[in-house]
Amino acid sequence: QVQLVESGGGLVQAGGSLRLSCAASGSIFSIDAMAWYRQPLGEQRELVAVIRSGGSTNYAASVKGRFTISRDNAKNTVYLQMNSLKPEDTAVYYCNSVVRNSAGYAFLYWGQGTQVTVSS
Repeated sequence: QVQLVESGGGLVQAGGSLRLSCAASGSIFSIDAMAWYRQPLGEQRELVAVIRSGGSTNYAASVKGRFTISRDNAKNTVYLQMNSLKPEDTAVYYCNSVVRNSAGYAFLYWGQGTQVTVSS
């Protein structure tokens, strides 16, 4: 079994910054893609950013230029640096990871979510 634990959420004023972390632990042989999603209250979950094992990244248009996704493979951790935050960035942020076991099978795991609130 694999667990993903997020941290770093909180309340920040518009224009401020936050850094989210998501650490994976458990039966991990390797990790393929790692990603951040967010879900505003009453809305659907949406992809924010993804980083693949080779380091390539993609971002949602709404966060491009403001958010940066990175990973530390030695720590099985993915980060989301969020700058120039706007009230519309308010949401529960979730990380997920595609984790491979020693047999080579891949499974998708989700974290429990962390609240980010941006006040105007």
